[in-house]
Amino acid sequence: MSVAALRRAARESVSGLPRAFWWLWISTLVNRLGAFVATFMALYLTLDRGYSASYAGLVASLHGLGGVVSSLVAGVMADRLGRRPTLLVAQASTALSVALLGFVHDPLAIAAVAFLVGMTSNASRPAVQAMMADIVRPEDRVRAFSLNYWAINLGFAVSSMGAGFIAEYSYLAGFLIEAGMTALCAVVVFLKLPESRPAVPAGKQVAADVGLGTVLRDGRFMSVVGLSFLVALIFQQGAVGLPVAMGEAGFTPADYGTAIAVNGVLIVALQIPVTRFIEHRDPKRLLVVSSLFAGYGFGLTAFAGSVGVFILTVCVWTLAEIVNAPTQTGLVVRLSPVHGRGRYQGMYTLSWSVAALVAPLMSGIVIDRFGAEWLWGVCAVIGTGAAIGYGALMRRLPAEDPTTVVDAAAATDGEAALNVGKPALSVGESALTERKPPLTEGAPTP
Repeated sequence: MSVAALRRAARESVSGLPRAFWWLWISTLVNRLGAFVATFMALYLTLDRGYSASYAGLVASLHGLGGVVSSLVAGVMADRLGRRPTLLVAQASTALSVALLGFVHDPLAIAAVAFLVGMTSNASRPAVQAMMADIVRPEDRVRAFSLNYWAINLGFAVSSMGAGFIAEYSYLAGFLIEAGMTALCAVVVFLKLPESRPAVPAGKQVAADVGLGTVLRDGRFMSVVGLSFLVALIFQQGAVGLPVAMGEAGFTPADYGTAIAVNGVLIVALQIPVTRFIEHRDPKRLLVVSSLFAGYGFGLTAFAGSVGVFILTVCVWTLAEIVNAPTQTGLVVRLSPVHGRGRYQGMYTLSWSVAALVAPLMSGIVIDRFGAEWLWGVCAVIGTGAAIGYGALMRRLPAEDPTTVVDAAAATDGEAALNVGKPALSVGESALTERKPPLTEGAPTP
């Protein structure tokens, strides 16, 4: 492919998205570039503080539990208080709690602050996803979510490499750098991002009507949450089941590092071009195929006897991840009433948080009692079940309304959107003008 063709493809990938999206994208990238704590928390507690591996595992579980709690709370905040205030509170409190974690020494204090960090660091996710749904046209949402997912993985790949070097110098420096980067994200949100929550029509209290009970009674959406949990349970095995299985098979940590690094490299390299290919394709087929690829990608791990074969299996389920992530997030937006997007995104985020808690227990029990081969067989079964579920669910999915809430003043040209030197909308200026919600203002009809 010529340089001109590459430039044209890159321009098409970023064109048509509003300037507010790009400030949100930059905030996401900066946040992930500074995500050091999750990377070296276990090493910090065991090597630097001298605690046991069991205690390190307890702290990690409390961190995950904090994310479970904040998923729903932050979703409600995003709908009631607004996306921008929720982001500011989440990022400012994350910066403070992460910095505090670097200074506490008592075991109980460390556990408590780790729980707080888990709550605050995950609280921004429903607000970010709801804001993207607010400001991006329906036809561009899969591409927007894909670009955001790409930023998350690019930032995490860089921060993972940097975390090791920083840890050799000072663990405290890592905590303080992450706190500073998160505070910078809060500054970006405060200065550049206007509120995007759609205004409630005069005489109506739609936002109050879309409560958590509405979400729980939405059968179609809760089915999506359940299927999302199953898929997330599979993907989590790359971080919890795979290293244990490779270790028991006689492979070194370096072998696992080499295999799992392929996941990040492929996402950074392929996320944007693959999204260009799938952007306007049938989401039903994409979700069915990606579920099968996820399940059988891990299922093939049972036959891996060398690092090369492990890498091939990683390639299979990474492709599933690249397709599934933006498609599934777009489906969540499609099923969410416009005035309840925060709560719906919070419930969707909850499925991943719970999977992060269940996956280590699942992998440990299955490997200890039956062997790693059974774990990979279970992954294949779960992937097949998720594929069947998506196929049945999407059969009755309503057509997406082509109208949306759009800010007429936001930049839509690709080059203008990337020119971060130009002023964005003022903080007090309304980012959106409501036209017609993509779905009914109440819960979607199952």
